[in-house]
Amino acid sequence: MTYRRSTLALAVLSLLAEVDHEEQPGMHPYKMQRLMKDRGKGEVVNVGQRASLYRTIDRLHRKALIEVRESSREHNRPERTLYALTDEGRAVWRDWMLDALAAPTREYPEFLAAMAFVPLLEPAEVAEQLEKRHANLATELARLDTQIAASGEWGRLFALEMECMRATTAAELDWVESVIADLHSGSITWTKEWLAAMAATHAGQGFTPRGGPGKGAEAPSS
Repeated sequence: MTYRRSTLALAVLSLLAEVDHEEQPGMHPYKMQRLMKDRGKGEVVNVGQRASLYRTIDRLHRKALIEVRESSREHNRPERTLYALTDEGRAVWRDWMLDALAAPTREYPEFLAAMAFVPLLEPAEVAEQLEKRHANLATELARLDTQIAASGEWGRLFALEMECMRATTAAELDWVESVIADLHSGSITWTKEWLAAMAATHAGQGFTPRGGPGKGAEAPSS
């Protein structure tokens, strides 16, 4: 059977795999959310909405990847349900973990979608917005540095995801800086007239031919 994977589903199965490892009877949803927040996993898993967590748990339960080990209610408090992995859940969790570590997945970030259509804006306008992004990325990089330093007592093992976030943020910061520089120098630029000429030359391909300015077409003068 094929199971739909998500970061939140992977996190839930991982917490229950931890329960297995510690030979505990199970874990209830409130504790799952609290542990992920306390451990800083909210940086990589969206645990802010409890409703999303419960929907994910319900889906995993319906797919028989997790099971109810215990259900109780104390006075007027909400029902407390302990969940644990099934045998199938253990196998799926392991497959998900190994695949997630080994195989890059194609994601569709909003930023890249916007970058694909920047010719619809003015070059100066794009540069201005990217300068704002550059400042935000620099702030985020400083925040990640602080977070990584604070986790030092636990050792690198428990900060690997933060290190990866820092590396990708730093790489994006450098790339955005290079695009800003080329926009200011005129190495990257466009005009409506040039776009129209490119569209006529590459009919059916739109205004962003794969070669770009300088590859089979003369870039507009700045």
